Amino acid sequence: MELLLLIAIVLAIAWQRKTSHRLARVEDELLAMRQRIDALAPVARPDAVIAETEAETLAPPAEDTAEAAADAAVATAAREDAVHDLKPPHDKEETRDTLESNLGARWAVWVGGVALALGGIFLIRYSIESGLIGPETRLILAGVFGLLLIGAGEAIRRRMIEPIADRYGNAMIPGALTAAGAITLLGATYAAHGYYGFIGATPAFVLLGVISLGTVALSLLHGQALAGLGLAGSLVTPALVSSTAPSPWVLFTFLAVTWLASAGAARLRRWTLVPVLANIGLGGWALAYLFEAFTPDITPPTLALLVVTAGTGFVWPGHRAEEPSSSTETWWRFLRRPPLGITLSLSFVVLLAALAMLAVDEGYSIMPAFAAASLVAALAALGAGRSYAVWPTLLSAVGAVACIGLMALILLDQAPVPVTEGGTAPPRSFGLEIAISLGLGGVFTFLGFAFLRRTGTLEPKLGALWALSMSAVPVALATISFLNFGTLAADWIHGLYGLALGAILLGIAQWRILRSEAGEADRAANLVALGSFAGLAFALHALTTGITTTILIAVIGFAYVLATRWRPWPAFPWAMGAAIVVVFARIAWEPTLVGPNQLGTTPFWNALLPGYGIPALLAVLAAYQLRNWQDHRARNFLQAVAALMGMMALVVLVRHAMNGGVLDDSVATLGEQSIYTLLTIGLSATLMTLDTRAPSPVFRYGSMIAGVLATANVLSLHVFVLNPYLSGESTGAWPLVNLLLIGYLLPALSYAGLAYYARDKRPRLYVMMLALAGALLGFLWATLSVRRFWHGDNIADWKGFLQNETYTYSVVWLLIGVALLVLGSRLDARSLRLASAGLVIITVLKVFLIDMSNLEGILRALSFIGLGIVLMGIGLFYQKILARRPAPPELPPAPEAKA
Repeated sequence: MELLLLIAIVLAIAWQRKTSHRLARVEDELLAMRQRIDALAPVARPDAVIAETEAETLAPPAEDTAEAAADAAVATAAREDAVHDLKPPHDKEETRDTLESNLGARWAVWVGGVALALGGIFLIRYSIESGLIGPETRLILAGVFGLLLIGAGEAIRRRMIEPIADRYGNAMIPGALTAAGAITLLGATYAAHGYYGFIGATPAFVLLGVISLGTVALSLLHGQALAGLGLAGSLVTPALVSSTAPSPWVLFTFLAVTWLASAGAARLRRWTLVPVLANIGLGGWALAYLFEAFTPDITPPTLALLVVTAGTGFVWPGHRAEEPSSSTETWWRFLRRPPLGITLSLSFVVLLAALAMLAVDEGYSIMPAFAAASLVAALAALGAGRSYAVWPTLLSAVGAVACIGLMALILLDQAPVPVTEGGTAPPRSFGLEIAISLGLGGVFTFLGFAFLRRTGTLEPKLGALWALSMSAVPVALATISFLNFGTLAADWIHGLYGLALGAILLGIAQWRILRSEAGEADRAANLVALGSFAGLAFALHALTTGITTTILIAVIGFAYVLATRWRPWPAFPWAMGAAIVVVFARIAWEPTLVGPNQLGTTPFWNALLPGYGIPALLAVLAAYQLRNWQDHRARNFLQAVAALMGMMALVVLVRHAMNGGVLDDSVATLGEQSIYTLLTIGLSATLMTLDTRAPSPVFRYGSMIAGVLATANVLSLHVFVLNPYLSGESTGAWPLVNLLLIGYLLPALSYAGLAYYARDKRPRLYVMMLALAGALLGFLWATLSVRRFWHGDNIADWKGFLQNETYTYSVVWLLIGVALLVLGSRLDARSLRLASAGLVIITVLKVFLIDMSNLEGILRALSFIGLGIVLMGIGLFYQKILARRPAPPELPPAPEAKA
């Protein structure tokens, strides 16, 4: 094995000598070519050619025109030949790398460099195993061999031909030799410390660091690959050198210096891969230290990561990567702004380290929370200071919420509470945690304002992102702090913070609109204005409770609507919409608004009336106030939420009144559900009327959605689930005014009226659906009324059927069919005539299939006689209608074909 390695080394040296001879031959040919060019004329160099051309242009005309023209032609030809000869070969034709060129010019170089490095290591190993020389001599020879390789690389680099260096910059022989020498030196130094103990931990650490940093410095001459090698050596150095008293300050100081060195080299050569590896390496060391150390010191990794963040903003990429944004830039390209790898790796490294600091401490100290907040703030500052830092802006906002949320979770679930001598635990104060949460939110607001002030309207997308972050992040952090550390009854600290935040954001929005070319249409300013509502809404939640908060939220939203009279900002109507959404959320959390025990039992006159009624009234007034607003999306949204809020208020009041003053989730009765159906039909009619006066897609489609929902309730609840015949519910003692009236007849009449009103306003299928639903309810009312006539108020199915009852069904159904036929003919409603036909067919089937077998005597005869008379009357009716219709005009006879 050793013999094969020696042969490989000899072959590599022979290959190197052959390459050196070829390079010398190429240099001789270039020297001869330069001598021939110098012998032509002073015009051989391009700058001399240009100077001579300018001199000829400014010179006076020659006396002999023919001779001057001939001399100019000769000079032009000479210049063209000279310039043609001066063009480098790679400028004439760009050749593509082939498999042969990759194998011969690239892979052979790097494989040879690896072979040299392994050869040096194996040579040391061979000498050890053979016992030829002592360990001191072996290490000295290894060091000398590494220095010789580095020196050889530098010597060859200085004689390298420029075209070859340009084309094979990442596979140059000097770089491979230097890399092999660096690896040999690193190996020798580690062997001197780790295997033989010739040098202590501190000298070994210093030597390894010097070699690694020196390799990074040499990478300025040999390329980014060598820089990666030096960086890898620097990152591995702390793991190779063990110490009895390891110091995190030494570790992270060395890592920070290494990162700055690689960043400086990357700045000079505009590299993007080495900084990514440096970010990942330092972040990996920070995470390993935080999770592996028994009691980690938070300060060293925090300072190192702050150095990395600051270095990214000021060293590399710094300001050099900033480019003006394009008006045609898409959001996808915006999220991929270069240098994407550097900003993305830095963001993840900083956030993971911040979360790790909080996780390993478990709430014993405030320092991890402060350190995590500092890292997030530094990352946000990078996002505000550099236009390419899109991901630091995004992930700093997410990280701020994640860090404060994790801090709150750890403190509430795992933090130990000290117990006094008396055995009782005093209440713990969270003043510092509140200060960190609110302070970090204030940092985001300040950074957002600084960014908008610095960039103006040059960065519309990033400006909108910061306008959203500077309001959303403070509100989110304050909410987490209030819910976990605040006083839920009336917290003045959080309340005043919310009020100040809302006022500041309104002032920033006003300032932005005055400075922006877009004026009131500026997107960032309107996002900030909308964020001010979020701050004020948070303040209300911190200072008030219950029904008061719900009403005041709607009042603040309506105040934004009224402000459109003086400041017609596009964001103000959306504030009212957001207010109603918040009201919906509070209702979903506590439908009673005051608690079940505090809710009165008096129908309508209870806390639900102002709690639901005032927001609904303000929503309707806001929709009316903005009925002519230019932004149709905001106008339609307000109209929709106003309709929903009004409907919800009525439904909740009915629910409370129909359940004895209790608001719960029990199954509704038929009477209650009938009221809901009538309200839905009324909502559909109201929206249809509004659509005729002020056309709007919300009114148009909302009216049809309400009609469809009402029909779905009829088909599912009125017909099956809540049907007294199936449920056994009592219909009441009064013969006409009973449960069947409100459950079937009134909805049927409402459907009929709605279908008649919608004939020329809505699609034909929708009108037919309403008419058929009304006909079905009318049919059920008549049928169930017949059963109630024969069985009393309880019409449950277990009572069976009487013969007189069965015959009455046939009579009533036929009468209803005839009535529908007449009404459909008068109104020219095809849906009613179809319903009549369907009912008559059902009656015919009933007579022949049921009455024939169940009825006896005179009832059976009367059933068939009545059916026959009605059918003959219907036939005569249709004959008269068809006879009155004008016959279609006859077509003229076709002309006969001529023979």
